[in-house]
Amino acid sequence: MERERIEEMLELLWTLRERGDELLSTAVKSSKDENPAEVMRVLSSEKLVSTRNDTIALTPKGEAAAGEIVRRHRLAEVLLAQVLELEEPEMTDAACKFEHVLSPRVTDSICTFLGHPPVCPHGMPIPRGACCARAETKMQPMVMKLTDVEVGSNVAVVFVAPALHATLDRLAGFGMVPGSTVRLHQKTPSYVVQIGETTVGLDGEIAKGIYVKRV
Repeated sequence: MERERIEEMLELLWTLRERGDELLSTAVKSSKDENPAEVMRVLSSEKLVSTRNDTIALTPKGEAAAGEIVRRHRLAEVLLAQVLELEEPEMTDAACKFEHVLSPRVTDSICTFLGHPPVCPHGMPIPRGACCARAETKMQPMVMKLTDVEVGSNVAVVFVAPALHATLDRLAGFGMVPGSTVRLHQKTPSYVVQIGETTVGLDGEIAKGIYVKRV
C-alpha cells in the first residue's frame, strides 16, 4: 500500500482526536480514501492503531508517526502562508503535498528557520521536534518572539499564541493580528508597541506569545 494513504489516515486520526472524536466510524466516514477500511486494516497490522468496539486509538508507534506527519503539514502551512504569502486554498493544497516529501532533516531546518512556531496559521498546535528542545540554533530564525526584537524595530506580526484565548481577542481588538506591522518603542518597565495610530502596553508574558518577522 502507498505510504501516502497510510500517512493521510494517521493525520486524520490525529486531527479527529484533537476534536475529541476517536470513533472508528467517524474516521472511516471522514476519510477521503477510496477504501478506508483497507487502510485501517494495514494500520492495525503494522501496530499503528488499536481498536476496541467503535473506538480507535493510536499506539505509541502510531503516535510518533502521526505526530511527524502533522508536524510536517503544519510547518509547511506556516512557511507557505507567512513566508511565501500564499492564501487559501492554495496554501493548504500545497502543504498536503509537502507533508509527504519533507525529510526529517529538512523539516527541522524549516522549523528552525521559522523560529519553532507553536501553532499553524489555523491556530492548531504544531507537535514539537528535537530541534525545538535545543537551546541554541545554528542560524538566526526569520521568525522570532517580540521579546527578542530590538527597540525601534518595525516588524510584521506572523502569529499570536497567548496562554489565554481572551488575550487573543483583546490583542486583535488593538489590531495585533497576523500581517499587521508594529513598532517596538520600549521593553521596560513594560513592552510598548505602536500599531498604526494606536500605542499599546504589554506585559512580558503576553509579548512572549507574539511572533514577528522583520520588515
